[in-house]
Amino acid sequence: MLKSFISFALSLVAFLTVTAQNGKEPVVQISTNYGIIKVKLYNETPVHRDNFLKLVKEGKYEETDFHRVINTFMIQGGEVKGGGKMKTLPAEIVPGKYHKRGALAAAREDDLVNPDKESSPSEFYIVVGKIYEYDMMDRIGERMGYKFNEEQKRVYSTTGGAPHLDGAYTVFGEVIAGMDIVDKIAAAPVNGETPLEVISVKMKVVE
Repeated sequence: MLKSFISFALSLVAFLTVTAQNGKEPVVQISTNYGIIKVKLYNETPVHRDNFLKLVKEGKYEETDFHRVINTFMIQGGEVKGGGKMKTLPAEIVPGKYHKRGALAAAREDDLVNPDKESSPSEFYIVVGKIYEYDMMDRIGERMGYKFNEEQKRVYSTTGGAPHLDGAYTVFGEVIAGMDIVDKIAAAPVNGETPLEVISVKMKVVE
């Protein structure tokens, strides 16, 4: 058993090392009972990237679900068994990685108990979002004490997203296929923010 575990760990390290050296962005397939979503993970957020890959390859996300759904905002998953014993991740809030529609980001505790904005070790969300006009972006920025650049304003005013989360949560990837599935999940019937049916999740690294 120990020999098998060591072999697996070495294989995982080798995989992550090769990925980083090649500059390739890993792709993870999220299979749900609504369909398949594919996300790529940013190399600019290596701690979150490697942690997510590790959990996927260890099968930690098997038998999890999207347990929190808010239409026109986001869908959240990643409540793994024993997740409460795992260490939080340091924030990797990178300029240019923001909460556009389809962004993959790490959930976290509120600032009152988490002033360093450390991320949950397993829980994540995918942004559905909505369209914001330019003048609304300025008002949101003033309220947040945050300045949106022109690219962010253009994307939020055309594609949409959740700009009020920028600078506060780590965005570590984005959807590259299956955004229609994300929309279907976001529109699922809910009781409050909890889906009325289980939205099952299985994951595997595909690239």
